[in-house]
Amino acid sequence: MAKKQITLEGISGAPGICIGKAYLVDTEGVDIVEKYFIHADALADEIIRFKAAVKDTRDELLEIISNTPEELHQSSYILETHVALLEDKMLYGRAIETIEKQYVNAEWALKTVISDIKVMFQNITDDYLKERKGDIMHVANRIMAKLAGVESVNIAEIDKRVILVASDLSPAQTSQIQLERIKGFITDRGGKTSHTTIIARSLGIPAVLGLDNATDIIQTDDIIIVDGTTGKVIINPDEETLVYYEERRGRFEAHKAVLVRGSRLPAETKDGLLLQVMGNIELPEEVVLVLDNGGEGIGLYRTEFEYMNSPSFPGEDELFERYRDVVEVMGRRPVTIRTLDINGDKSVACAADRYELNPALGLRAIRYCLKKPDIFETQLRAILRASAFGNVKILIPMISCCGEIDKTRLILDKAAESLEKEGIPFDRDIKVGIMIEVPSAVIMADIMAEKVDFFSIGTNDLIQYSLAIDRGNREVSHLFQPLHPAILRMIHRVTDVAVEKGIDLVMCGEMAADPLYIPVILGLGIKNLSMNPQSIPLVKSVVRALKKSDMEPFMKEVMKQTNPVDIETVIQHNFGTVFSEKIYSR
Repeated sequence: MAKKQITLEGISGAPGICIGKAYLVDTEGVDIVEKYFIHADALADEIIRFKAAVKDTRDELLEIISNTPEELHQSSYILETHVALLEDKMLYGRAIETIEKQYVNAEWALKTVISDIKVMFQNITDDYLKERKGDIMHVANRIMAKLAGVESVNIAEIDKRVILVASDLSPAQTSQIQLERIKGFITDRGGKTSHTTIIARSLGIPAVLGLDNATDIIQTDDIIIVDGTTGKVIINPDEETLVYYEERRGRFEAHKAVLVRGSRLPAETKDGLLLQVMGNIELPEEVVLVLDNGGEGIGLYRTEFEYMNSPSFPGEDELFERYRDVVEVMGRRPVTIRTLDINGDKSVACAADRYELNPALGLRAIRYCLKKPDIFETQLRAILRASAFGNVKILIPMISCCGEIDKTRLILDKAAESLEKEGIPFDRDIKVGIMIEVPSAVIMADIMAEKVDFFSIGTNDLIQYSLAIDRGNREVSHLFQPLHPAILRMIHRVTDVAVEKGIDLVMCGEMAADPLYIPVILGLGIKNLSMNPQSIPLVKSVVRALKKSDMEPFMKEVMKQTNPVDIETVIQHNFGTVFSEKIYSR
């Protein structure tokens, strides 16, 4: 009797379609941890046992790094981060402290620390920072497996063409994937910004994450279809479904090849309007992805990662080296470095000295930096030093009032003066901009424009704060609507101010990466975009299919609408043909 076809819906991790046999991978590690007490005389030996497990984990990770396939060398930083986490005081230090203070076995001490870390990350709303909990969990699970004598899964030893199915896959496991054997993978856990997803995109294989119960439903050797573009997984597909997805897979591969070939072409409309399309990065190593996808600069370099995965605040020289690496690779292309956007509960142990009930509205971004001027000045000095090696701009996040700009300028001036006294070169005319992310910045844009060189619209936070919506909350995430008339009117005001005051304007939120919104963005007069590197080829392709001259009547119609659904209908009515030609059909 034929098995019934089942469809599961998860989160799109990496685009593409693959069809094949499932291969279940048990990655759960140690399910049950028993607690027992250690005699005072044996505490030293128990700590030695814990340290030995950490050393074995380190050796294992270093071996994986040394055997990383060529196509993943640019992502090896993720595993190096996991090696660094082995020494993090939040994990390593607290586990040893728990053994000493509570007289418990190493496994139970580690489990206690993991539970505390989970609680600490509960109130983080930022998707990217939330996923860093996963990195800590992956490292902790490896240590736990060593303590319990459980063998780690070796994906590199799989010797047949399969699709991996797992509760979760760590970056270390994902980096062992051999492209000639593994077609794609799906997991119960994980999200768009996890490091496992970053590696999947680097490999170019389809991935769907966050399926919740895939490992309960799928059995090894089941035929499954993974649609990484839409986040769907189909189990035991019937003949009609198989034929349909085989055709879609062929179209996707052909479409992808065309986009990649055109990624080096400029983003110029049919009637000659040239847009600048840049990439967003979190880490220096991602510069390669920006260049490979035709990015014309770095429109947003998020600098939180260097702080999030460090047991102490990084020093000036360390930051400078990382920033300079990016700037030198980009040559004369612009590199916009956003200053630190963390708060007390978003940073690691070195800054986790306070608890906030609502961190999204708390001591974050520029508020945190102004309260910690020594940390802020250290970063500003590093950025200024890097500016001597290329085209660097400074971007200040979460500005809500003019006073924050003034205080930032004072600290920046102090950093510049100190470098000047020391004879250290930097760009004395470096451009300074602010993120437009909160309604007060929109309202005060005309005044703020006189104090800065450019605006950068962060649509993710602007939508969240303007519409009072936590997009991480499933109950209200459907209300997170970039095409909301209020949002378009706010962006329109900021654009008008930028033109009137003669300053540059960039859009760097996720809205810029969605091809559906490009006609509206173009119609609003925005000429500089920054997005995740993988979106660059498609966005540039859509821009080349449009005409600036069509935008004025189109935008008049758009701005008359009172709800997002109607605005989307107007977009489809005017440019549906463009999308059907340029966007791979979902």
